[in-house]
Amino acid sequence: MEPLDRSTIWPYDEQGEPGEFYYQRYAHPIGTAAEQKLGELDGGHALLFPSGAGATTALVLTELEPGATIALAAGAYFGTGTLFARLEPWGLRVVEFDQTGPPPEGVQLVWLEAPSNPFLTMPDFEAAAAHPAPVVVDATAATPIHLRPLERGADFVLHSATKFLAGHDDVLLGAIVCRSEDDASRLREFRTQTGIVAAPDPSWLLLRSLETLRVRVERQTATARELARMLSAHPAVETLRYPGFGGLMSFDVADGNAARRVETSTRLIANATSLGGVRSVMETRRRWEGDRVPAGLLRLSVGLEDLERLWSDLEQALERV
Repeated sequence: MEPLDRSTIWPYDEQGEPGEFYYQRYAHPIGTAAEQKLGELDGGHALLFPSGAGATTALVLTELEPGATIALAAGAYFGTGTLFARLEPWGLRVVEFDQTGPPPEGVQLVWLEAPSNPFLTMPDFEAAAAHPAPVVVDATAATPIHLRPLERGADFVLHSATKFLAGHDDVLLGAIVCRSEDDASRLREFRTQTGIVAAPDPSWLLLRSLETLRVRVERQTATARELARMLSAHPAVETLRYPGFGGLMSFDVADGNAARRVETSTRLIANATSLGGVRSVMETRRRWEGDRVPAGLLRLSVGLEDLERLWSDLEQALERV
């Protein structure tokens, strides 16, 4: 592991010239190391931000001008649409579209999510890549272990690194991985000027977590596949959504009251928000997303616990439906 250097300044050289690091808002050693590692995993040029929302904001404001329209995958993470709505007074517009088909014409940025959260749809990468607008893929739930969007025609990859990349519920970070060095340079300049900069401590924790990313994600996927199979056969489960990989799924029970009984009855699975950690968490999404999701929808993020213990916990909770 790289040593954790919290310095905000580094002295100039003997000639009075700044070196690679001179002020933390521009770059710092542990952040640069984490970006290099993530860039290798995703096959591009990575930049870290204080959160996924911060990364989203920086990318949109760097790439677009007032009057531009974003085509956003319908059913994607609700916070993305909420953020875009907050930018509408600055002249940005957003339209939603079914990402399993082609994006609409006349937009300046295509925003996909692979898989979408919490509906777990996958985009038509070929149709998106054929569109003239730049393409962003939020691959938070897939991670580079299952998907490298730059190889599928995307121009940018977004990660809420808080989730599977960091994986221990102790880091708040976002990341953008750019196909083009020119795009990365412009985004880096915007990040520096606006101060949307990731600090050393979370960057160090991310670098720690990337060392175990593959083994964690592969274990979560193996367990999630079995749980998805079991849940789909359970009489209390009306709909099961799982893309076939990763640790994220959602399922519907009869109604909101039934979903609340399920989420509050688990003993091993924490009733909490977020996803991607080593501990399994589950929650109803209606509390946050309102009518855009079914009242009985539960989102489950599978951790590293034993399959048998997880299924026993889910089974006893579903008996209360």
